[in-house]
Amino acid sequence: MKFLPIVWRNLMRRKVRTIFTLLSIFVAFLLFGYLMAVRSAFNMGVDLAGADRLMVLNKISIIMPVPYSYGERLKAIEGVKEITYANWFGGYYQETKNQFPNMAVDAATWMKMYPEFTLPDDDMKAWLADREGAIVGADTAKRFGWKVGDRVPLQATIFQRPDRKAWEFNIRGIYNGAKGADKTQLFFHWEFLNEAVRSTRFGNQVGWYVIRVNDPEQSPAIAKKIDTMFANSPTETKTDSEKNFIAGWAKQIGNISLIMQLIAGATLFTMLLVTANAMAQSIRERTSELAVLKTLGFGDGRILSLVLMESCVLALVGGFAGLGLAWTLVTVFGDPTGAYLPAFYLPARDLIIGFVMIILLGFATGAVPAMQAGRLRIVDALRRN
Repeated sequence: MKFLPIVWRNLMRRKVRTIFTLLSIFVAFLLFGYLMAVRSAFNMGVDLAGADRLMVLNKISIIMPVPYSYGERLKAIEGVKEITYANWFGGYYQETKNQFPNMAVDAATWMKMYPEFTLPDDDMKAWLADREGAIVGADTAKRFGWKVGDRVPLQATIFQRPDRKAWEFNIRGIYNGAKGADKTQLFFHWEFLNEAVRSTRFGNQVGWYVIRVNDPEQSPAIAKKIDTMFANSPTETKTDSEKNFIAGWAKQIGNISLIMQLIAGATLFTMLLVTANAMAQSIRERTSELAVLKTLGFGDGRILSLVLMESCVLALVGGFAGLGLAWTLVTVFGDPTGAYLPAFYLPARDLIIGFVMIILLGFATGAVPAMQAGRLRIVDALRRN
C-alpha cells in the first residue's frame, strides 16, 4: 500500500483519459447492476417455486379451464398432501395500462400453499369473513396508493358482468413476502367469482390446480398418475412442477435471462478492451521512467505489481462506484417501470459476481502491460527513448 500514492499520481498524469476510463467502467457496472435486476424480475418465482408443488392444467392450453369437480379426485391420490386452485381474472384498474396479476383463489387454502407470502392473522380472518374481500401485494398497493379498507373497482377483460360494470373488492389485507416473492398480485374469493358466472360456460371451472406432495422425489410419478387418471376424458390434464411452469411462462416472451447476460457480457468485454488500451498507452508513455526505476533497484516483480495496481485501482474505483449506485437506485427507487416488473431487486449473488468481475477486469487489463514492463530491459528502454 505504500506505493499507492505513486500509482494514483501516475493515473492523474492524464486526467482526461483517466476520468473517461473511470466513467466507462462506472457506466458498464451500473448497467450490469440494472440488467441483473431485470433478469431477476423476469425469473421471479422460479427460485422460490416449491420443489413439492405441482401444477395441474388443461392439456390444450393454460387459457382453457379445468372442471372444479377434479378437486376431490386429486385429493384422493396417494402422496398428495393438500391442494388449492385459482382462476386468472385479468382485470385492470381504471385504465387498461394499469394491468397487474389478479386472480380468484380458494382463500382458505391458498396462503397455506404459499408460505413465502406473509399476511397478518387479523387480516387473514377479515379476508375469509368477507365474500367481496381481497388481499393485495405490497408493491401493487404502493403503486396505486391502496390501503386496508379501500373499495377497489376492477374492470374485467375475461369475466364481464352482464351490466358491464366493474367488479368491486374490499381490500382486507396487504401481504408481503420473502426476497424474490411476487408482491404485485391481488387475490379474491373464487366462490365470489363463481356465483356470478355459474350459469355461463365459466361456471364451476378453475384455471389450474396446485398440489403439494408429501415427497418431492415422487413428484414425477404423481404427475404421471394424475394425467393418466384424466386421459381420454373431455378435459385431459398436463401436470408439471411449479418451477418448470413458471420458467416456461417467463420464456414465452423470449429468453430474457440469456438476453440480459449477453448484453452485460458484451458491455464488459468492451470495457476490457477500452481499459486495456488505456493501460497499454500509459505504460508506453512511461517506458524511460520504468527504466529509471529499474536502475534504482526496483525488480521485475515490483514493476509488474505497480502496473497491476494501476489497472486494479481503475477497475475498483469505477466498478465499485457503478455497482454501488446500481444497488442503491434499485433498492431505494425500485422498479423504474412502475411495478410492471415484479420483485425488482439486485440479488446478493449478482452483487458478488459483479465484485469478482471488477477484480478480474483489473487484473486482465493490466496483465499484458505489466508483463511487458516487468520484462523491460534498461538499455533497450533508454535507447528507445
